[in-house]
Amino acid sequence: MSDTNRVRLGAVGYLNARPLVYGLDVSTRFDLRYDVPSECARLLHEGAIDVGLIPSIEYLRGGVYRIAPDLAIASRGPVDSVAIYTTRPIADVRSIALDTSSRTSVALVSVLCARRFRIRPALESRGPDLADMLGHCDAALLIGDNALLLDHENWTSARQLAPSSNVRDRLAPSPDVRDPLSPSPQPHLEKIDLGEAWSSMTGLPFVWAFWAGRPEALNDDDVRALGRARDAGVACSDAIAREYFPNSPAHQAVGAAYLRDNIKYHLGEDERAALELFYRYAVEAGVVDRVLAPRFYGQP
Repeated sequence: MSDTNRVRLGAVGYLNARPLVYGLDVSTRFDLRYDVPSECARLLHEGAIDVGLIPSIEYLRGGVYRIAPDLAIASRGPVDSVAIYTTRPIADVRSIALDTSSRTSVALVSVLCARRFRIRPALESRGPDLADMLGHCDAALLIGDNALLLDHENWTSARQLAPSSNVRDRLAPSPDVRDPLSPSPQPHLEKIDLGEAWSSMTGLPFVWAFWAGRPEALNDDDVRALGRARDAGVACSDAIAREYFPNSPAHQAVGAAYLRDNIKYHLGEDERAALELFYRYAVEAGVVDRVLAPRFYGQP
């Protein structure tokens, strides 16, 4: 640690992580910073933070870590904020653009392609710009707020995404069957919720992220403090959504419902079983080289 009295805590900036850090910004014990999930993992692996809210797959890629018990970002059934958007039936998808912000969701795409969709698409990392992603690939993985706020029927979101010309040209009717002066219709997008796909395949929840760090990074009091922050944040989900989207009542309503109905913040027996199954499937899919049993702070 950089200071024996403070823990460098790397959190995720997305809405779904805010209940886990509720009130920690004024803590005298934690120095809090926000990043995208992939950056949280990189910082922890490099020792730039002491504890990170890391993508669950990254537990297998770092050093010797411990997990904060009973704390996670998880879901059972639809998660709403992690999805593949495809312009064709998933069985016909030959390429998928992957959001570079993600690690666990990317791994889950490989698992689902192998075990559920039975396809072997080319995978290409790209920034989270749906128009650009679908301009290069048949489908796109988006995570976080971009996926949560996307209206996939109308291709609109908080960023007002619009299809690029080559997507329109590739999917629009040929000129001889439509009025050449009319605008090209927007191609239909299908949203495949990865949380729902996993739960329907396994009957289990899915664990997207958790607090992890080196064995000496957190003491028992720290773990209890993180648990209290979670409990307070879950109780204030509506207020968190209002603060997160201060200028949009519509987004506030979406965000509050999402925090209440889609995201779970406990790491119980079902979540642990799901985590171990995901790790085994990830090895079988060639995503990682090894399976490690989850080990928690407070264990020898």
